[in-house]
Amino acid sequence: MNNPTRIALDIARRVLGEGGPRGTQHENILRHIDARQPLSRDANELSSVAESGWDRLADSVARVGGSWPFIGGFFLFLALWVGGNTLLLASAKPFDPYPFIFLNLILSMLAAIQAPIIMMSQNRQAEKDRVAAAHDYEVNLRSEIEILAMQQKLDRLRGEQHELILARQARMLEMLEALLVKSERG
Repeated sequence: MNNPTRIALDIARRVLGEGGPRGTQHENILRHIDARQPLSRDANELSSVAESGWDRLADSVARVGGSWPFIGGFFLFLALWVGGNTLLLASAKPFDPYPFIFLNLILSMLAAIQAPIIMMSQNRQAEKDRVAAAHDYEVNLRSEIEILAMQQKLDRLRGEQHELILARQARMLEMLEALLVKSERG
């Protein structure tokens, strides 16, 4: 294991806690630091692994049912239904007279079916958000650990440079003192 990896792993173990119970997120971070592999992945990819056909159908229904074209089309349907039955009421026998009981039944059935499907889609979106948040936490924690490791390396290098500068300065002072002693003698 090379030095940068060891420093990052030491900091990661210190930050995440040594010897205590580790969650899979912490183990995942340590594994990626040790292998020097990136942790970032597409959160949509992570959450769509176990997606079924029914899940995709629920998302499609929610996408269509929650759109302006659907609202506009449905408003047009309602206007045609009410207008058609009102015109038929004046001339002949309408199939759904004024209180529009059949229309109310259709609307109730649509709401009874559409609401749970939209809620399923919202639950799936909430799960996707949880997966994305967990992944973001892992990436952010890994980044923080790597930044701390880099800062520690820079501090160590800066300390080594200061020691080298001080050693050279001491050597130069010795040489100046030697020159001063020579000049005073000679």
